[in-house]
Amino acid sequence: MITETALDPTSERYRQFILANTSLQSPPHVPEIKLHLADEAHDLWQRTEDELATIGLPPPFWAFAWAGGQGVARYVIDNPQMVSDRSVIDFASGSGLVGIAAAMANAKHVLCCDIDPFTQPAISLNAAANDVVIDVQIADLIGTDAGWDVVLAGDVFYDKPLADLLLPWFAKLASRGAEVIVGDPGRSYFPKGSLQPLAVYSVPVTRVLEDADIKKTTVWRFPT
Repeated sequence: MITETALDPTSERYRQFILANTSLQSPPHVPEIKLHLADEAHDLWQRTEDELATIGLPPPFWAFAWAGGQGVARYVIDNPQMVSDRSVIDFASGSGLVGIAAAMANAKHVLCCDIDPFTQPAISLNAAANDVVIDVQIADLIGTDAGWDVVLAGDVFYDKPLADLLLPWFAKLASRGAEVIVGDPGRSYFPKGSLQPLAVYSVPVTRVLEDADIKKTTVWRFPT
């Protein structure tokens, strides 16, 4: 049982939980990258609830390569000039897939941010598996601006309250000159009418999470 003493995201207990419940594998749409991912979504979800409910952690989104993130990572690897020698933030990073792709594409600096403490050891393990260096910050950075050149996000428009916060923030960042790139497989609150499509992919996904084997995923750019 993991107890309150494990709240420190640098705790060895966090790292050991991840290693015990995942295996190193490549997301199907981004085979260049290796991640510590869960094989069985339901089992890990239940195990996390059983073992970690006492410290109120969110579901283990960090253990899966979501369609939107795979789409953004694919686009970044195929278009490295978008991030090369630029500062990048991977917002709501989860596994760190998108940030790792940016680092592999020679970004000058990559920050992965998320509010789930588990993402810190997960991203650190995944970065090491791909021989890249990225920073991780556990914080709610919505509304802030550290002067990033590129803002990347995958699968963030699944919830209306979150979408209502993200839209003005992303628009403000784009208006001052940041490249704001998001990947979305048709989530309910995505504002596609105002964005520029950059690429469309058919992304293999976990059926138990998405109720599908393939998700049509579009990578979009916020207008500047």
